[in-house]
Amino acid sequence: PLYNYDLMASSNSDTKKKRPWKKPREEKGPLEGDLDSVTSLTSRDEKTKDVSILDIIEIDGSILEGGGQILRNAMALSCLLHKPIHVTKIRAGRSKPGLRPQHLTGIRLISEVCQGTLTGDIPGSTDITFVPGTITSGYYTADTQTAGSICLLIQAVLPCVMFAKDQKMKINLRGGTNADMAPPIDYMIKVFKPMAERAGVKFDCSVIRRGFYPKGGGEVILTPVITGVVSSFEFMNKGDIVDVEIESYTAGVIPIRVSHQMASAAQNLLQKHINRVPIKFNTIRLSEQQAFGNGSGIMITARTSTGCIYGGSANGNKKDPSEKTGRDAAEELLRSLEGNACVDEHLQDQLIILMALANGKSKVKTGPITLHTRTAIYITELLTGVHFNIQSVDGTDDHIIECDGIGFRI
Repeated sequence: PLYNYDLMASSNSDTKKKRPWKKPREEKGPLEGDLDSVTSLTSRDEKTKDVSILDIIEIDGSILEGGGQILRNAMALSCLLHKPIHVTKIRAGRSKPGLRPQHLTGIRLISEVCQGTLTGDIPGSTDITFVPGTITSGYYTADTQTAGSICLLIQAVLPCVMFAKDQKMKINLRGGTNADMAPPIDYMIKVFKPMAERAGVKFDCSVIRRGFYPKGGGEVILTPVITGVVSSFEFMNKGDIVDVEIESYTAGVIPIRVSHQMASAAQNLLQKHINRVPIKFNTIRLSEQQAFGNGSGIMITARTSTGCIYGGSANGNKKDPSEKTGRDAAEELLRSLEGNACVDEHLQDQLIILMALANGKSKVKTGPITLHTRTAIYITELLTGVHFNIQSVDGTDDHIIECDGIGFRI
């Protein structure tokens, strides 16, 4: 049955309170500072000039997924909706709690893009306050200085830059294009991008250089196409699989045969489960100009007759044979193709903000609801006031997510 999926722990009136402001501190470098330092919350924008009388939305960063996703979603929506936020207990459940370089880079980028003011943006901090300003077009650079995921930086900033006031927006992102615990840049380009375009979200994503764990060194140019509105969308009909594409690559001292081994192992497994569908594969040896350091990986995409796109990926590592890396990517794709879901588990939570911002009702058929999706729904409901409904599909693990968006515009 259809039920209201309201994950808010309390009403908006219970989640807001006024906070005192402290004196300014001296400006620090990208990763400098200490946990006792506090940044001035003096506003750079007319609307937030008198910040001392604004209600700050309080967010518990340890709830549900309890990781960096809460911060990314909260910062993006705060930026768009001009709602100041105070996030506490950031990554409290992780082995190394608090802000890591990747999270610092993402939240500082959002703050810079909207000329906002940020407090607590120092390594290890579990508490930040953000007062947004006005989104300003320009050329921005964000460098994690590690192998921190560029894809997660894109997830954080893209909702903001879609609503810039003109087309003069370009962002240079540096870090890991192929990082652990995050989709590779290939996923953003081959799966998220074409699916998001069906909601009117358009952007270019140019890979200048790949960077692998643990050194990073990758570089990507993100250029949003400013439309100023998100269209409502429906992904409800899976259709039939029409083609599968495998792309595997190696860089540095990793020989090209590793690419062939990953692709062959993936192809052999997929052919046992996907009948009468062409499976293409492409093996690539990346040059020194195309990749920094040593690394390998594989990306597999499947397309259907209705335009649905699914992805499976894996990064090579020292402990596993290359054949296992190929099979891992194939198994991830096959899990997504089970049932009648129209999106894979990685795309599922990335669509939540778009559904809330869209003009009209959006509907998506998914597989099991992931913890990341539950977290995205919680934060999005808290900041936008929308409500998500989830309906389970009888006799299956599939679900239908519905949301009547706020029709956000510039």
